[in-house]
Amino acid sequence: MDSNNVRNSSIELYRIIVMLLIVAHHYVVNSGLMEKMQDFSLSPQSIFFYLFGAWGKTGINCFVLITGYFMCKSSITVQKFLKLLLEVLFYNILIYLLFVMSGYEAFSHNGLLQLIPASYVADGFVSCFLLFYLCIPFLNVFINNLDKKRHGLLILLSLFIYTIHASLPYMGVNINYVSWFIVLYFISSYIRLYPSKYDSNTSLWMICTFSCILLSVLSIIGILLLNENCEKDIFPYRMLSDSNVIMALLNAVCSFMWFKNLNIPQSKFINIVGGSTFGVLLIHANSDTMRKWLWQDLLDNAGHYNDDYFWLRPIISVIFIFGGCIIIDRIRIISIERPLFGYIINRNLKNG
Repeated sequence: MDSNNVRNSSIELYRIIVMLLIVAHHYVVNSGLMEKMQDFSLSPQSIFFYLFGAWGKTGINCFVLITGYFMCKSSITVQKFLKLLLEVLFYNILIYLLFVMSGYEAFSHNGLLQLIPASYVADGFVSCFLLFYLCIPFLNVFINNLDKKRHGLLILLSLFIYTIHASLPYMGVNINYVSWFIVLYFISSYIRLYPSKYDSNTSLWMICTFSCILLSVLSIIGILLLNENCEKDIFPYRMLSDSNVIMALLNAVCSFMWFKNLNIPQSKFINIVGGSTFGVLLIHANSDTMRKWLWQDLLDNAGHYNDDYFWLRPIISVIFIFGGCIIIDRIRIISIERPLFGYIINRNLKNG
């Protein structure tokens, strides 16, 4: 989702890791595992699954930070938006038809309505991302008319409203993802427009990243122990439970700063895989029907909670689902997207 023709392999590797973490998050939270984990919260299985599935909301932040970092110095063309829109439509229609034709899902007018991108904003990331994407040209006009000081103050105000409040008990402003993505855009554009002497310090950001991960892990385990010993009922992901809370934000910003400065050698394989990570999201998290079929019926995650090697199955499942979705998306790109947009470009050149 960046705007460069030549992909940055460091950022593409980052996309790959982030998407694997998002798939792992869905393995836990969409499968019925959470109910078993709550019943046996301090068992080795539960602790593993709590940590394994903790990073989904952080991953959303990571993807939006990447978009903001590149798009603040670029522009949305009709072709860019059309590619994004058609990709979403393609998977919405294809997956819905497959479920209806197989008899797994009943045909309904409500199901048809939800095929339209952004028709059901409560569905989460994809719908809100499309709406946010349309805001980018106006956001660029806005940030380009701010100086560094006002841009920084705007970020501080936004974080006070959306993050500080949300991270405190019994407080918080209700957010929607569109408005939160705009806050992330302010942050990533500031990083791009006003680089500091610390930006390229890879060691510093690596230490910050692992420190944030450690704090996140400690917060989960600490809440589990508090719930068990003090008869509390605090959600273990309290500091990671939505994209705007403090640890989800810090994990994303620090890891993004680390990876953008890694400068790993260009890798065609990494770039190809990274370029299809959005397709992975569109396939495996397409709808409630897909979530039920994949995690509850096909893989039966909750039914394997007590497996002897309970840690191995989820790791293998996430890798295979990620790889399968990459293959599917590459087939779509090669057989549909490239010929279609090649035709559009050639036609425009002839008419131009």
